[in-house]
Amino acid sequence: MNEEILIEGAREHNLHNVSLRIPKHKITVFTGVSGSGKSSLVFSTLAVEAQRQLNETFTTFVRNRLPRYEKPDADRIDHLSTAVVVDQKPIGANARSTVGTATDLASIIRLLFSRTGEPSAGMATAYSFNTPEGACPTCAGLGRTVQPDLDTFFDTAKSLNQGALRFPLFNIGGVQWNLFTRTGRFDLDKPLKRYGQQEWRRLLHGESGSLAACDEGLIPRFERLYLGRDISTLSPRTRKAVEDFTVQGTCPSCHGARLNEAALGTRVNGHRISDWMAMEITELIDVLGRVDHPLGTPLAEQAALGLRRLDDIGLGYLNLGRETSTLSGGEAQRLKTVRFLGSSLTGMTYIFDEPSTGLHPRDVGRMNALLRELRDRGNTVLVVEHDRDVIAAADHVIDMGPGAGTHGGRAVYQGTAAGLRKADTLTGRCLRRTPALKEQVRTPTGWLTVKDAALHNLKDITVEIPTGVLTAFTGVAGSGKSTLVTEVFTAQHPEAIMVGQGSIGASSRSTPLSHLGVMDTLRKAFAKANGVDTGYFSFNSRGACPVCHGKGEITTDMAFMDPVTTTCETCAGTRYAPDVLAHTLGGKNIVDVLGLTAEEAAGFFTDRTLTRKIGLLNEVGLGYLTLGQPLSTLSGGERQRLKLAGALHKTGGIYVLDEPTTGLHMSDIQTLLALLDRMVDAGNTVLVVEHDLDVIEQADWIIDLGPDGGRGGGRIVFEGTPTDLLTAEGSFTAEHLRRDLAGS
Repeated sequence: MNEEILIEGAREHNLHNVSLRIPKHKITVFTGVSGSGKSSLVFSTLAVEAQRQLNETFTTFVRNRLPRYEKPDADRIDHLSTAVVVDQKPIGANARSTVGTATDLASIIRLLFSRTGEPSAGMATAYSFNTPEGACPTCAGLGRTVQPDLDTFFDTAKSLNQGALRFPLFNIGGVQWNLFTRTGRFDLDKPLKRYGQQEWRRLLHGESGSLAACDEGLIPRFERLYLGRDISTLSPRTRKAVEDFTVQGTCPSCHGARLNEAALGTRVNGHRISDWMAMEITELIDVLGRVDHPLGTPLAEQAALGLRRLDDIGLGYLNLGRETSTLSGGEAQRLKTVRFLGSSLTGMTYIFDEPSTGLHPRDVGRMNALLRELRDRGNTVLVVEHDRDVIAAADHVIDMGPGAGTHGGRAVYQGTAAGLRKADTLTGRCLRRTPALKEQVRTPTGWLTVKDAALHNLKDITVEIPTGVLTAFTGVAGSGKSTLVTEVFTAQHPEAIMVGQGSIGASSRSTPLSHLGVMDTLRKAFAKANGVDTGYFSFNSRGACPVCHGKGEITTDMAFMDPVTTTCETCAGTRYAPDVLAHTLGGKNIVDVLGLTAEEAAGFFTDRTLTRKIGLLNEVGLGYLTLGQPLSTLSGGERQRLKLAGALHKTGGIYVLDEPTTGLHMSDIQTLLALLDRMVDAGNTVLVVEHDLDVIEQADWIIDLGPDGGRGGGRIVFEGTPTDLLTAEGSFTAEHLRRDLAGS
């Protein structure tokens, strides 16, 4: 029996003919700086090949309906088993996706109510807010209503011809504006404040009884076009416009429960199904344990089993009605992990992408216990990770490096976690680093107040936040720190610049320069130097290779077989039409320039805007990226820093960063801390929501929330310097800070 996964000559992305053996039935952790090749090896090579070979076992009929995976660039990948990939991709970001629907636990509870509830509303679908049978008719199952805000919609001092309709999608000369104004029923030059009652009624509500589009009033037209659907599905531009001109509130019919009267009238042991959905998971487990019914008890036991798994993985503070769009990346990943905990399958390969993301040090131990449980069932567990505690739990470690990008792509260490601590690699040196508190903290220049914060689980708190310093908001997952900072603080202080956890556009056509908004500046510089149109220097426009249309490669669909991608012979992968390359700037053509790393490009340009923006890449430690590198090839940590670079050029004195260490290696965190120090020294106020102890130890001020998650949190546990936190009682953060400094 083959006890090792064999990889020979792996060359995906920046991998340099990597060959290694990965032990089966063990926990193997892949470490290395962001961009060192960890994800290229584990996800783009091993996971893709495992999924591709599994798909080959199905019939052509089935394979035509499965995702297509191209064979990874490697000489040999052997002794694989079926792979289950648990990544950090969002799990459904619309208003109808909840913790209950994402875990399928809501389906069990709906079935329980349909079989045991009194009085019954019917089948299980009658208790679903996503079906016509169960949804509240007023809000269509969303739990909230959105209405046009007429006070902002109109400038009554103006006439229709002068732009009285402020809503940008009803602008002068547009399709909707013309439908209103060409009816002949309105005086287009009369200010709206002089409209009579009948004119207002006709403008707002239209002609009663008429089905003609031109007779439809402004309110029903607006509701039909924009509010008759989940606004999260609208384009970003349209959604922003709609949100600016609407007011949102709890549905007056269902009061946020999402269901109709029949569904809400049913009770099991005195509770409605909406009560169950609003309970914290830990509380709902107790409620399910009291169900005593021939049909209901087995269902209650099954639901309680799934809920206990959520509690065991540190999500007991959530409720099943929580929208998945409000979850952090770490919470979403743990939610997906729960699906596999009850499986009795063995011989599987479980692949995790930084499972410690979003976890307080207290909860990392729970995650490690989960990994061991999967291993002990006879499975192989592969983990891409930066966290010290997860690395320490590994049976085997593969360290990638030695650097990032072209400086990485090699396996620089293979062995035990203890051996890695002694190794002469960047990860090994970081593991040997002795943690220490900041010796001298800055003195605040002032204070910003957050008043009466009561959103979600916050207990109506008021807190003073210092300015001119680096403040870390800490606490276990669900303690309320992200709510306090990213929602309440930013709402009360809208001048703050927010750098959140949202993903950046990562298509194969987007590059670091396009993300920073200076690709057009580069094209204009080339156009000016050569006296031609700027479109010639865009591979998305006139300059694109006519054969591959600016992709640089050609993917051939092989029907049910794996697709085949080849480099375009016409442009040799440059993406540009050959005649474009005759035009140069500073002796280099557009392909040469996009092939420069940010470090190499620092002294090439004379344009100050280009120089400043490229300097930001170097400042956040991305100097090894080429200017034209597709963002789709970047790691999570690289995208996180690129997002930060994109925010650094903004003017404003307050920066809010939500877990900026996500995806960052220990050495990258030191680079990040140096950057944050420079930002504060330049006169800015920086607030970070963080779990990483390296950041907490180097903060000037700490605000710790808790003491626990969910209803057990939402309070200020501690305010003060890192030194003062060491002696604080009742704080999990203080407890783990003391352990870290003691080296245990």
